[in-house]
Amino acid sequence: MKNNWLNNKTVIITGASSGIGRGIAIKLIKEYNCTVLGIARSKEKMERLSAELGTDSEKFSYCLFDVSSKENWKNYRLYLEKKGIKPDILINNAGILPEFKKAENTSAEEIEGTMNINFYGAVYSVKELLSLILKSSTPAVVNIDSSAALMPLAGTAAYSASKAALKAFTEAIREELRGRCYVGLICPGFTKTDIFRSQNLTEKREEKIIRIISTSCDYAVKRIVKSIAKKRELTVIGTDAQFMKLMGKIMPVKGGKMISAILKKSGFKLFDGLN
Repeated sequence: MKNNWLNNKTVIITGASSGIGRGIAIKLIKEYNCTVLGIARSKEKMERLSAELGTDSEKFSYCLFDVSSKENWKNYRLYLEKKGIKPDILINNAGILPEFKKAENTSAEEIEGTMNINFYGAVYSVKELLSLILKSSTPAVVNIDSSAALMPLAGTAAYSASKAALKAFTEAIREELRGRCYVGLICPGFTKTDIFRSQNLTEKREEKIIRIISTSCDYAVKRIVKSIAKKRELTVIGTDAQFMKLMGKIMPVKGGKMISAILKKSGFKLFDGLN
């Protein structure tokens, strides 16, 4: 891409080993000549990504650690400083989607684990890395959130809470950093990634329908990178996400009731925990 602020930047991406994070890494390297520092937990997946990049693999490196640990982020900052690495952009993409079930049936450990990865992982990264990023001439923080932050769904109390918290945090720091740092918030709907691995989709019919209503990963990645390139502050991706955004605005209570009723009557085992 010619004459775009993204060209030749050094970008940190969490959850870079698969799905959206992986796609963003590849696109930034191949189309914007970026240097990408990936963060994930799977060495095998990271090595696979590096191999797929071929001659561009020299623009990709990675560190393996759990983003929900405050200590890990402190150590990562020290690593960057020791190596003399000067990041321009932080993209918080790492996240988990727990099994659909009522809050009363969700353990405190599950809730805490979801909050730690989906929310605190992003908070810790910003807290530790922001001062380094602000040294860049084009500093940026982009948080990949979810449509669940726009309209929470029954059965996703922990997930929706973590994503709503991330949305509020992002919107707050956007104003605090306005004029000093670009802050972007991306809210995709259902996307064809492996985030449903915790849902135990045993029926082919359910898996097929989920895939049909989901946005393709390639399209989501394309929209995300385009939004970052244009420095858009909020991007909502997917028909389902747009619908949830609308319902959250015009029918915040009745909309949730209506969607919950549809999920319960769908007959999907995926939503059995709501009955």
